[in-house]
Amino acid sequence: MRRTKEEAEKTRAAILMAAETLFLEHGVAKTSLEHIARHAGVTRGAVYWHFENKAHLFHEMLNQVRLPIEQLTEQLCKGFENNPILALRDLCADVIQSLALDQQKQRIFTILLHRCELTEELQDAMDRHNEFVNQFISLCEQYFSQDPISEHLQPGITPRLAATTLNALIVGLLSDWLRDPELFDLQQDTRPILAVLFNGLLRHP
Repeated sequence: MRRTKEEAEKTRAAILMAAETLFLEHGVAKTSLEHIARHAGVTRGAVYWHFENKAHLFHEMLNQVRLPIEQLTEQLCKGFENNPILALRDLCADVIQSLALDQQKQRIFTILLHRCELTEELQDAMDRHNEFVNQFISLCEQYFSQDPISEHLQPGITPRLAATTLNALIVGLLSDWLRDPELFDLQQDTRPILAVLFNGLLRHP
């Protein structure tokens, strides 16, 4: 009997969930497609029917959520209508805080930051993530180069330095919180932390 589209989707979802669970527990490099198939309760052939290889499976797992840097990049491409400095700070805060409310995003971002060994097999997926990071830094650099924002940068702070500093804070903040959620309260502490950063970058934040 041919599988229905609904059955196929359920199998695909089960494989993705199994991969997410095992990648998080053991790391991407130490998890094989055979492990994933057994955990999902399907044959290895079923895994290959849905995914070309582990890299394809990893890529599709990432596609299930919009990661923080991707969200920021998308909004920066659209621009802001009101106060650009406060708008950027609030956007960063909203995106970071939203991670605390989405457990699947937490798991997938933890895999990306802490359970993903850079191998040739996963190079394409990592290139995709790095592309978003580079695009975010580039967009922020353009953003900090605009008047009147550029006029408010502290002496010695270039738009590029401001952009890379903001990116480093966001990635470091999320990486540390995912490693140890008890380190600080993502909901309560994010805005004060961002305020400290913007106060350091700008003369009149």
